[in-house]
Amino acid sequence: MSAAAREWVALPSPTLARAGHGSAPCQGVYHRPAGAAPKTAFIASHYNVDFSEHYLAEPLAERGHGFLGWNTRYRGNEAYFLLEHAVVDIGVGVRWLREVAGVDTIVIIGNSGGGSLMGAYQSQATEPNLHPARDMSLPDAALSLSPADLYVSLNAHPGRPDVLTSWLDPSVTDEADPMSVDPALDMFDERHGPPYAPEFVVRYRAAQIARNERITTWTIDELDRLASHGAWDRLFNVHRVWADLRFTDLTLDPSDRLAGCYVGDPRKANYGPLGIGRTNTLRSWLSMWSLRESQCVGAPHLGRIEVPSIVIQSMADRGVYPSDAHALHEALASKDKSLEFLPGEHYFEDAGRPEVADLITSWTDNRRG
Repeated sequence: MSAAAREWVALPSPTLARAGHGSAPCQGVYHRPAGAAPKTAFIASHYNVDFSEHYLAEPLAERGHGFLGWNTRYRGNEAYFLLEHAVVDIGVGVRWLREVAGVDTIVIIGNSGGGSLMGAYQSQATEPNLHPARDMSLPDAALSLSPADLYVSLNAHPGRPDVLTSWLDPSVTDEADPMSVDPALDMFDERHGPPYAPEFVVRYRAAQIARNERITTWTIDELDRLASHGAWDRLFNVHRVWADLRFTDLTLDPSDRLAGCYVGDPRKANYGPLGIGRTNTLRSWLSMWSLRESQCVGAPHLGRIEVPSIVIQSMADRGVYPSDAHALHEALASKDKSLEFLPGEHYFEDAGRPEVADLITSWTDNRRG
């Protein structure tokens, strides 16, 4: 294996120029074998998390490939997310790989929450289908994206509204009060479990969906109210977002995972300040988190992806489950698709990274043009 070289890449977007203080909206780090210009390269982005130094960047570069850990304008800025502009920013990275780095074969890695984002990019680049956020127009740059040649789904959530809804605490009775609780829907009330009775699970899941729908209805009504005052948008918070029954009941969607969530004790996390979807604008909620309106969902986009694809899932992941991997694999339109399960946690923190890098390298090398 060769050592990895790193190159900082910072570029304007067709829909957002360089900021007055100097920074470019699209930024990342290109990893490649030292002294080489690889003809195959990976690109990975996320809705919010900085992927510039992704954990697979150096291992895949050491195995002879390029890897662009790429960030859109929304890195660390989830509250203002709009999907149509995020895919335009990803397109900037794809274009740089082809036109500047000289790459012939581009491989998308849709990792974690970035799975549905990168799926949406490939879907839009294959067959434009996105509609713009409310009261906005679709940018022309979103209609001329370059599709990738291969697609890798890696420990990917099924979609932003899907994962948030499965983690939403449905026992919240007052969205303005983080401490409000309906005991009949409180997963942390030991009278309910774990393990949780099938009837409780059904009722709980329905209540999670109902909460998402209530927030969506409120955001639409609030947009109308603001418009009547000449205002455009506003911020709001969503409380208690670490309440998936699978965090504590290991009989649901069985795997090799330990009890808990990504940040440890789910009850403590649920009543804390951290978590996905915690702060939003009204429009970003509709674009990213709303079951009714968001296009940040995996299945419809995967149904347009016909390039060779692989779904990889770690068996000890505490937030992505075997059922998710099977659903993503089933949704892919590709005739050349496979599903692989590996030991390890969400980011293969337990020394599993060489194994997943070897798997991706072997699969890619067998499919390069």
